[in-house]
Amino acid sequence: MEPAAGDRADRENVDFAKSLAEAILSTRSDAIIATDSDGIIRFWNPGAERVFGHSHRDAVGCSLDLIIPERLRHRHWQGFTDVVRSGQSRYGEGDLLSVPALRNDGTTLSVQFTIVLLRKAGQMVGMAAIIRDVTKQFQETRALKRALSSHQPLPADALEIPATRK
Repeated sequence: MEPAAGDRADRENVDFAKSLAEAILSTRSDAIIATDSDGIIRFWNPGAERVFGHSHRDAVGCSLDLIIPERLRHRHWQGFTDVVRSGQSRYGEGDLLSVPALRNDGTTLSVQFTIVLLRKAGQMVGMAAIIRDVTKQFQETRALKRALSSHQPLPADALEIPATRK
């Protein structure tokens, strides 16, 4: 017996959603990290490997302290605990959080991210973050502000726009 058209469309939509989720989670362009409610890393995608330099094997099971500069950890954990307790974060509603982060070689980078709260049966079980390395843009903006405030000419490449692929 042939499945009804609606059943076939539902199955196709589920298959499409699975393919979409796999593609997004395996991207190298953005880091995607998920933690449990204690801040232990449970998911680390290829983008996180590229951005932070830690392999999946080295990151999963570690605290988020792995990528948080020491001087910012206290403030981070205060905010993290508040989100776990309240079940709410403004950084999942379109606001971006911009902070320094830590690479595996000890250097810092500038990142922006949004948070997705993970729930099971209505209970908060963790968070996921979609993170982008914005170090280059941050440095360019800082150079522009310095030049404007000191009335010095901008370096020749300060406002260079990258070529787009055709």
